[in-house]
Amino acid sequence: MQDKLNDVGKLVLRLALGILILLHGVAKLTHGVGPIEGMLGGIGLPGYIAYGVFAGEVLGPLLLIAGFYARIGAALIAINMVFALVLAHSDELASLSEQGGWALELQGMFLFTAIALLLMGPGRISVNRR
Repeated sequence: MQDKLNDVGKLVLRLALGILILLHGVAKLTHGVGPIEGMLGGIGLPGYIAYGVFAGEVLGPLLLIAGFYARIGAALIAINMVFALVLAHSDELASLSEQGGWALELQGMFLFTAIALLLMGPGRISVNRR
């Protein structure tokens, strides 16, 4: 029974993270990656690196949702979140919100959930069934 509950818990985490990040990816597909190209250029990196966001916000979430090479999907999301923290939120890394929590709670939750799924794997309710 405990193994089944663990697998259901992993499924819930995979679906929650995958769907929430995929929504960001859909926005990038719809509106483009121009702002990310600008941020990269601002720190001296080539703009074409911005297209890597599709790996972290479209491919990774789809792998995670399906449980097909979900560890790779989780790794892509984690890498994407590190880039997001450095590029878009570096000025907030040590900031608290007005409510007293970390200003980057959502981004932190995305990053650390991805790391947890990378370490745990997808569970048996997945395409790979591992």
